[in-house]
Amino acid sequence: MNLPTWITFSRLLGIPIVLIALLEPTDYRRWVSVVAFVIFAGTDWLDGYLARKLNQVTELGKFLDPLVDKLLVMAPLMALVELGEIPAWGVFLVLARELTISGWRVNPTFQKDAVPGAGIWGKAKTVVQIVAIAILLAPLSGIWQTIGIVLFWVAVALTWISGLLYLLPAQKKTEKPS
Repeated sequence: MNLPTWITFSRLLGIPIVLIALLEPTDYRRWVSVVAFVIFAGTDWLDGYLARKLNQVTELGKFLDPLVDKLLVMAPLMALVELGEIPAWGVFLVLARELTISGWRVNPTFQKDAVPGAGIWGKAKTVVQIVAIAILLAPLSGIWQTIGIVLFWVAVALTWISGLLYLLPAQKKTEKPS
């Protein structure tokens, strides 16, 4: 494994840190979860940058990166459901989209070039998810909680919009002409 793939793999270490910190969510432990989440989420940009810069883009990296990203996002979302801070059905909407896109990516019945890379909507989804989760994990109150909830629902909407935009062009390319 090369350096970018190791960095991708290291994001998995953030998941237990975030979840263990939230087992007894004191203010201090919540801040630990925020810092860990933001640091590990930031490695998503770093591994992609290094893979391109060092010309070390690999099939393993292309497979692991989105999988690890989804795990890093879903873990704190599920913890926030358990803490009663966001509704489970909102997280289910995110999970349903992510599983659909992941299944589509590994589907061998379409050509590799039929599925586009992450577009601006996918990148916006990721940024809003990270910001929303960080705010919701933090022991903030008042307007910050409201901002966190609003950003969570914006992230859910962007998750679905980016998913539909991802699938629609690929679907058109795989349809047979009539």
